[in-house]
Amino acid sequence: MKKKGVSFGPTGFPAFAGTMAVERVATGFRWAEGPVYFPAGRYVLFSDIPNNRIMRFSEDDGHVSVYRQPSMNSNGNTIDREGRLITCEHSGRRVTRTELDGTITIIADKYNGKKLNSPNDAVVAADGSIWFCDPAYGIGGFYEGIKDDAEQDKKNVYRVDPKSGDIKMVVDDFVQPNGLCFSPDEKKLYICDTGFTDGPDNPSHIRVFDVDLAGGKLSNSKVFAEMPKPSITDGLRCDTAGRLWCSVGWGDPNEDGVRCYMPDGDLLGKIHIPETVANLCFGGMQRNRLYICGSSSLYAVYTSAQGAMKP
Repeated sequence: MKKKGVSFGPTGFPAFAGTMAVERVATGFRWAEGPVYFPAGRYVLFSDIPNNRIMRFSEDDGHVSVYRQPSMNSNGNTIDREGRLITCEHSGRRVTRTELDGTITIIADKYNGKKLNSPNDAVVAADGSIWFCDPAYGIGGFYEGIKDDAEQDKKNVYRVDPKSGDIKMVVDDFVQPNGLCFSPDEKKLYICDTGFTDGPDNPSHIRVFDVDLAGGKLSNSKVFAEMPKPSITDGLRCDTAGRLWCSVGWGDPNEDGVRCYMPDGDLLGKIHIPETVANLCFGGMQRNRLYICGSSSLYAVYTSAQGAMKP
C-alpha cells in the first residue's frame, strides 16, 4: 500500500499523476498549435497551421478528425464564457468567433484603418473582453500564411471591448508578442516575447503585467522568466494554484517540452517531449490532463494539478 504523501517525480512538482506516462495520442500533423479544450463535448481542437486546418481529438474514444479546412492558417484558439471558439487566423489576418450555430463572426481584422499583421494567440477575460497578440509570423512567408507587407508599424497586443467591439492597443513595445495567459484571478497577464526569432539580441522570455480589467489597461511590466536561448516559448496556461505552464522548443533539443513556474517566477520542473512544443492546454473531466502540441503530434499527460480553465 502506498504511503500517503508519496510523490511521483520531483518533490512538489505536480506534473505527473499515477504512472507518470506521457502519451502520444495523435500524430501526422505538420505543425500542431493552439490547443483548446471543450468540456461540453470532451474534445480538444488544435491548429495544424501549414495544412490549413483545425483538428479535433475526441477524448472519449481517441478519434481524430478534421474540424475545419480551410482554417485560414489558424494558429491560437481559445473558448469564451459562452462556449464559443475564438480563433486567430494568419492568412485571414483576423480574430474570429465561431457562433454556436457554426457561423463565423469577425472580431478584429483592422486597427486604425489598417490590416492587422497576423493574430497569433488570444485569451478571453471574465468580462468578455478579448485580448490578443499580433506578431508578423503569418505574413513572413507562404508556409504558415500568405506573404505580405505589414501595415502596422509595430507588433502590438490588443483588447477588444465586449460591448462596443472597439479595438484598443494595450502594449506596443514587444519585438514579437506571442502566447498569453491570465492568472486565475485575472490580476496578472503573462505574455511571451519570441523576438529572438528575428535576431540573437532580441528577447526570448515571458513578461508579466498588472491588469486593470475594468479599465482595459496593463501596467508594471517586468520579465517573469527568461528562456534558455536559442529556445523560445510561445504557449502559456495557468493552473488553479497560479503556477504557469509554458511550451519550450526551436532550440536545444534537451529543452524541448514544457516548463512549470511558480507564481514568483521560480522554475519548478520540466516535462521532456521528443519534439518542439509550441503550445498546451489543460483538459479532461477533472481539468487535470495536460494536452501538449508537439510539432507533428499531440501529447497528453495526467497531472496532479488542475487547469484554471480560464481561457
